[in-house]
Amino acid sequence: MTKPPQPLAALLEVMARLRDPERGCPWDLAQSFATIAPYTLEEAYEVADAIESGEPERLKDELGDLLFQVVFHARLAEERGWFDFAEVARAIDEKLVRRHPHVFGQPQGALDRTALAREWEEHKAHERAAAAQVRGEESSSALAGVALALPALTRAVKLGKRAGRVGFDWTLASDVRAKVAEELAELDAAVRESEPRDAAEAPAAAPASVVEELGDLLFAIANWGRHLQVDPEAALRAANAKFERRFSWMERKARERGLALAGLSAEEWDALWRESKSEAACPA
Repeated sequence: MTKPPQPLAALLEVMARLRDPERGCPWDLAQSFATIAPYTLEEAYEVADAIESGEPERLKDELGDLLFQVVFHARLAEERGWFDFAEVARAIDEKLVRRHPHVFGQPQGALDRTALAREWEEHKAHERAAAAQVRGEESSSALAGVALALPALTRAVKLGKRAGRVGFDWTLASDVRAKVAEELAELDAAVRESEPRDAAEAPAAAPASVVEELGDLLFAIANWGRHLQVDPEAALRAANAKFERRFSWMERKARERGLALAGLSAEEWDALWRESKSEAACPA
């Protein structure tokens, strides 16, 4: 194993001690790839939150937490004799050099961002094809490797983008807008067909047809965002944050006015909401 520089070596030693069968931490010893994976995803999201906060110290702290997740997974793999942290670092080092021939290879002249993105995707496609051959598969699907654990909106965009590379895509954003309208109409129809005649017949859960049509609508909206050059995941995060700000403002105002939230009428809620939307009261 290649000896890593300090303080990374110290972190690897801490991880080894935590997993020591005799002197380690009972909680860390009980973990597996499967049990640690949710924490890895959580830490990645916390890094994203720290970036949005614009707080350098918080970002440093969250990056450390995410790095520890990588170290943890590498330690579990090392214990099984698969690979160690040094091999993980070496693999990504080689991959980055391989995917950046315009930087580490022969000079190719200036490349714009579009050309670089195309070159990057070509390298990734070749790597997926090579991996498929190693697995004994005749070819690799254009959709292969899009992680199931990705947020659904992000995964929808990646699937749409991959399909687009082989020609299956909308031409214009307006074409996707028409698809959104079509999917919304199909959802409306599914809802109408499943509506109970009275409250006593209301199902405990939405019918499968409604769930399916809502999924189709969300997929179309995600890819409409892609064609509009908008990251739907980021747009939804921003909308969530805006809703939180406005709702918190309404809660505060209700308390100041001696109003009980649970007792507000629909009209009172609407008035508070419209008030919260004014720039002076609650900036977007």
